[in-house]
Amino acid sequence: MGPQLAYHVPLPLSEIRQEGIPSPWSYGIRYRTTFGELDAQGHVSNVTYLRWFETFRVQYLRDYGWPEYATPQGTPMVLRRTEVDYLKGINLSEDIIVTGRTDSVGTSSCVMQYAVWSNGLRATGSAVLVFLDATHQKTALPPALKANMVG
Repeated sequence: MGPQLAYHVPLPLSEIRQEGIPSPWSYGIRYRTTFGELDAQGHVSNVTYLRWFETFRVQYLRDYGWPEYATPQGTPMVLRRTEVDYLKGINLSEDIIVTGRTDSVGTSSCVMQYAVWSNGLRATGSAVLVFLDATHQKTALPPALKANMVG
């Protein structure tokens, strides 16, 4: 039996590189696909990729300086746009790594890029995140988050 893998936790950069994932991808989370993620054709459903990206995004934003994500007193964030390019199917019980990074940062929004890996690149995606104030108007990104994303 091989080593026990940790799922849904950020991976060390050395492990990301060991999996053959190149730069600029430096933040990743390992998942194992489940039966509930499959569609009628027996491969991972398209909506699952968006869930993986969301789970990734929550952890990424917390680790990069936005601990109030999804709390009533926090700065709201909404998705303006999201997209996925499906390159190769993924099946039941596959170990995958979802990577992501900030591609660009504006005053009140940022663009994130995602990639799904399992013995090579399986899918890519992106999302535009817009930050809002208490009245749901655009607001500047929290300074700590912006500094970490840019740096």
